Amino acid sequence: MSYDKELVAAKKAACLAARLCQKVQKDLLQSDVQTKSNKSPVTVADYGSQALVSFLLQREFPTEQFSLVAEEDSGDLCKDGAQEILERITKLVNDTLASDGSYGVPPLSTDDILRAIDSGKSEGGSQGRHWVLDPIDGTKGFVRGDQYAIALALLDEGQVVLGVLACPNLPFPSISGGNLNGFNGEVGCLFFSEVGQGTYMQSLNGSSPLKVQVTAVENPEEASFFESYEAAHSMRYLTSLISEKLGIKAPPVRIDSQVKYGALSRGDGAIYLRFPRKGYREKIWDHAAGCIVVTEAGGLVTDAAGIPLDFSKGKYLDVDAGIIVTNQKLMPLLLKAVRESLNEKASCL
Repeated sequence: MSYDKELVAAKKAACLAARLCQKVQKDLLQSDVQTKSNKSPVTVADYGSQALVSFLLQREFPTEQFSLVAEEDSGDLCKDGAQEILERITKLVNDTLASDGSYGVPPLSTDDILRAIDSGKSEGGSQGRHWVLDPIDGTKGFVRGDQYAIALALLDEGQVVLGVLACPNLPFPSISGGNLNGFNGEVGCLFFSEVGQGTYMQSLNGSSPLKVQVTAVENPEEASFFESYEAAHSMRYLTSLISEKLGIKAPPVRIDSQVKYGALSRGDGAIYLRFPRKGYREKIWDHAAGCIVVTEAGGLVTDAAGIPLDFSKGKYLDVDAGIIVTNQKLMPLLLKAVRESLNEKASCL
């Protein structure tokens, strides 16, 4: 089955959401950053990105039953004192739509924005089609002026069938000094994949797509690895132990968000290790788009036991200990190092 039409719509939505986010990041005001009930930051760009993507997908597929599993909801925007923030979000979405010029829709109201945001309350699952969105993956990186991604995927009967990663701050040439050069320091990448069709990268400004592949490195001593920028997102002593067992010589590259998946898909690094602290539950929007971007580029994405990620169970991923990503040659060695490191950790408790 072809998902070409859905991929075109997803790319357009992610690119417009990236445009909105770039505008906000450029002149981020303190009032644009709120704190959610779980203490994580959320910005007007998170809400605006989700509203924009939700609105555009519903407009592109008006006859289909729409299901979106997304990170944000409008709860905090309906509280007393939030009207000014809601109006700013509404203006951002309307300005972005107007700047594109291809939709010709009347300006959206604040109620339209709230409805679009809350269209993301689906639980997902193994039946039917579900869009999966993280409107800004890596909000802390976004607030710092660093890396973040707009991550959009489509599930069909529980399987990820397409994924798009818009990475506005990722250099278009390889950050490892690889062979994707000659673009004069251009920043902003769009990675996209459709099941069975490979992974492609182009600039957010619309250059010709380039097919990308994960690195072919076989010797772990020559490998480099990515991990989360935020220390709370991964147990660094464990990833350090795994790296030591593999004989990796390069220091870890720490990047926010699913940008890591995109960078890995084009061979910037060889391994991505994610081992959250006990009690944390992985959400599907944090991995769905990145997972297909890497696997269609020839990589593997599994939990710590080597089991592929299952996106058919709803909002959450049930994973064993953590998530590991690498190429097919390195995976057996990586799984061995992970298993040994987890055993050592357990014996110390």
